[in-house]
Amino acid sequence: MYVPGYSRNQNMDEVKSFIKENSFGILVSKASDKLQATHIPFELSTGENGKNILTGHISKANRQWKNFKDDNRVLVIFNGPHAYISSSWYDHENVPTWNYIAVHVYGTVKIIEGEKLIQALKHLVNRYESKSANPVSVEKMSEKFLNRELKGIIGFEIEVEEIHPAYKLSQNRDEKNHASIVSELEKRGDHNSVAIASEMKKRKK
Repeated sequence: MYVPGYSRNQNMDEVKSFIKENSFGILVSKASDKLQATHIPFELSTGENGKNILTGHISKANRQWKNFKDDNRVLVIFNGPHAYISSSWYDHENVPTWNYIAVHVYGTVKIIEGEKLIQALKHLVNRYESKSANPVSVEKMSEKFLNRELKGIIGFEIEVEEIHPAYKLSQNRDEKNHASIVSELEKRGDHNSVAIASEMKKRKK
């Protein structure tokens, strides 16, 4: 991913938090001359070797897993808020643009099975059920039901090799135009615009 110098984020703790908060990503892999992509939730953790690990699973009916040979390189894309920036908001002639936060993660994928897969599912379900009034859990599922469901999925983990974060938030604008963009985004009022305005203000302090 092309990331202009002013849009780079060197704070890896912040980037990891972003991945965890925007964990529904896009898994991209290559099969011969064809690209395949699947939208799924991921869990980010630290492996025994100290490296970052992304864990996930897809349906066995999804043939993308057929290319999950050890050391096969994949890309995972995590998207955050984004908003259109009108050039009418500047005090000078310019072109419209788009502000956004996105992170691309590259790594090698391998299939996981058995207890390792079950543990990954426990972590995933417990995380998203934590705010449910009547949370379900893998632990409470009957052995017969769980074994049947496990037959329908393929678990995998990705050892992270590269993380490319892009925080394009008008950092290249002077104070007056930066403030104007923030104001116009807040006036627009939709979730993405307000979120981008908030991120812009956070980085201007």
